[in-house]
Amino acid sequence: MKILGIETSCDETAAAVIVGEKDRVILKSSVLATSLALHAKTGGIIPEQAAREQAKFILPVIKETLNKALDTHDTLDALQKIDAIAVTYGPGLIGSLLVGVETAKTLAYVLNKPLVPVNHMVGHIYANFIGTNTNIVPNPSSLVPQFPLLSLVVSGGHTDLLLMKHHGNFNLLGGTRDDAAGEAFDKIGRMLGLSYPAGPEIERLAQSGDPNRFRFPRPLLHENTYEFSFSGLKTAVLREVTQLTNQKKLDARRLTLDAQTTADLARAAQDAIIEVLVKKTLRATQEYSVKSILISGGVAANQTLREQFEVNAKRLSLDAEIFAPQRSLCTDNAAMIASAAYFNFNPLPWQDITADPELYF
Repeated sequence: MKILGIETSCDETAAAVIVGEKDRVILKSSVLATSLALHAKTGGIIPEQAAREQAKFILPVIKETLNKALDTHDTLDALQKIDAIAVTYGPGLIGSLLVGVETAKTLAYVLNKPLVPVNHMVGHIYANFIGTNTNIVPNPSSLVPQFPLLSLVVSGGHTDLLLMKHHGNFNLLGGTRDDAAGEAFDKIGRMLGLSYPAGPEIERLAQSGDPNRFRFPRPLLHENTYEFSFSGLKTAVLREVTQLTNQKKLDARRLTLDAQTTADLARAAQDAIIEVLVKKTLRATQEYSVKSILISGGVAANQTLREQFEVNAKRLSLDAEIFAPQRSLCTDNAAMIASAAYFNFNPLPWQDITADPELYF
């Protein structure tokens, strides 16, 4: 089955074509256009600006994706060869979602193709079922995740831990009470004078940071819950930065922190976030006796997070395999949306599909 996926939930405009083969999918093409350079100037995403850029990008991105996947310059012919269309319908920015949803509905109507609405967060989970995914802990006998499994979805907008007993079965064990982990990275990065998005820069700086100079709290780490909270950590970093710079009110444009101090703070903040994510997930692994652990979302691209999962899983002698997508499939993309549609193929009439910015599990 060939599925065209469309993703426009935030600031990216993405399309992809996958081919479903039994218990996994093969990625044939994936194209993404981003307006990140525009948002970096303001330190965050301006929803209206993102949607306007997506309205310009959406058709060229779909055309390029189809032409690459089917090796043709005849886009109409390529569309006819697609078996179904999948689109993100939430959660996300309403203007951005509408661009993708209305485009997908139009194509489904004109071409008389099945249309599958996909939850963006579910899409992240299914990036781990794409043929290019990577086992952190290799096991030749198991090339795809096995059920029951745990899924940690960790990004700029979400931090959720789910138990899945089979495809389409999502038992939410816990989510964030306030900031998502990726959001905490970005906001802490702003305090340190880093550009948006700050996660990759914090990871780079942390490599040369002193792990013993600063220590920040690990929120909810020792509580009997699988919920997360990162607002207290963010406040602790702000307090430390303010004290170090002798400012009553933080002004990122006038920071006077030296390079080593910035790296040390980045290391301490990253260590705190990663320890909470890893230990809570592995605690749930032991409680529910799962066969696989799936890490997904933009923060899953963090190499230190991947390494800490591997190290701690071995220390605890866990049998569960740990999966993470290749890094290009951790951030928002359309391949994961098409993958989710393949394994949860529930098409709806195009008239019944509407964008839902508040969608959850």
